[in-house]
Amino acid sequence: MASSFNPDKQHTLGGPARISGTGLHTGALVNMTLKPAQPGYGIQFQRIDLPNQPVIKADCDLVVDTSRGTTLEANGGRVSTVEHVLAALVGTGVDNCHIEINGPELPIMDGSSMPFIDIIDEAGVVEQDAAKAWYTLGENISYFDEERRVEITAMPSTDYKVTTLIDFNSPVLGTQHAQLKRLKNFRTDIATCRTFVFLHELEMLIENNLIKGGDINNAIVVVDKPITEEAKSRLRHAFKKDNIEIQGEGYLNNLQLRFPNEPARHKLLDVVGDLALIGVPIKAHIIAHRPGHAANIEFAKKVKSYLKKNKHTKDVPTYDPSLATVYDIAQIEKTLPHRFPFLLVDKVIELSDKHIVGIKNVTFNEWFFQGHFPGNPVMPGVLQIEALAQCGGILCINAMPPGQYDTYFLKIDNCKFKAKVGPGDTMILKLELTEPIRRGICCMRGTVFVGGKVCTEADLVAQLVKRNTP
Repeated sequence: MASSFNPDKQHTLGGPARISGTGLHTGALVNMTLKPAQPGYGIQFQRIDLPNQPVIKADCDLVVDTSRGTTLEANGGRVSTVEHVLAALVGTGVDNCHIEINGPELPIMDGSSMPFIDIIDEAGVVEQDAAKAWYTLGENISYFDEERRVEITAMPSTDYKVTTLIDFNSPVLGTQHAQLKRLKNFRTDIATCRTFVFLHELEMLIENNLIKGGDINNAIVVVDKPITEEAKSRLRHAFKKDNIEIQGEGYLNNLQLRFPNEPARHKLLDVVGDLALIGVPIKAHIIAHRPGHAANIEFAKKVKSYLKKNKHTKDVPTYDPSLATVYDIAQIEKTLPHRFPFLLVDKVIELSDKHIVGIKNVTFNEWFFQGHFPGNPVMPGVLQIEALAQCGGILCINAMPPGQYDTYFLKIDNCKFKAKVGPGDTMILKLELTEPIRRGICCMRGTVFVGGKVCTEADLVAQLVKRNTP
């Protein structure tokens, strides 16, 4: 991260970042493109090789397999080995990114995050005009797996820090630990560290044809038992190499270690990548003893659940005009087709893939007050619903892959008007998705707050339609 990097602002890429390589387990050659995305978009993958091009959000609740890396599945699409690119995005401070891939598994490259950081650097990381909401912990959160002897704890902290300890009862590895004291050190201290595998695991993977894209240069092979000539022959055949030998300290002759504790540092890399699936940035000190993908994901779910319970999503949102705006009026006009006198959202102050908070300042000069109860001006209820609908449209469009969309409302249910809205009021428009967007259909719960009180609420259903741009 550059010295001028502002960690309290959201960031995306300056342009597309492309890379091609082979999936470690599938052996499939894939092309992957990291693209810029709007504030609040988060990180989402898209399988562009499948007929419906499904989008899969980077979310721990969508993890379906952790046996040989972290695998996500949603909407009929699956992506595997996502942890290294997620770690690269976290390490470079990228919050919003749309990742297109034409295969089932991300390329393994050299087994580290550095190839992905290289292409991110080429594209550039740009600051967005939106505040980054860090989530903090009020207490320790711990995960234990007695069978695997795994323990992961998150402690309250003013920064995001990670400490990992590994102990595989291996005379080669011994007991190792690694630390990341600041995210800005990820590139120099962690990113280049490659995945590692024990020889007995590697032989099992080769026997079961589970490592079709393996290359002797994309993993550290730990030789934890005497290696026979027959085993060497199998390895030479699998890796298509004639010079398979054991280097000093019990490592196969793939490459020299980049750090004496490179395996522990790579485990830390995996923790950073897997915990990106919490879906929001956190400030905490993570201490992970014997971490692995399965434990990392269970821990991520535990942290996500804690944040959800303590976020008070049903509380009244607060509005501080001095804080950074996520979308100003110019950005809103780029997203919505509405214009004066029918544009009823002035700014957006919060935006994620599941909720939005917008602002509408109601003044005496509004056009509708001329005819709606002259002498006792009241904002028409139907226009309050329209303001909610427009704000919800921004939420829905933001959750879609890059492109131009229009929002058409299909249904409004359970609409209630509890207090009138008049000149001088500041309407806080809050909408939350009540279920995932499917086939362009969006179901939302909308609420209008004024002065801390609920004025209007309704359930809204909308359909997203992609514009035919010339």
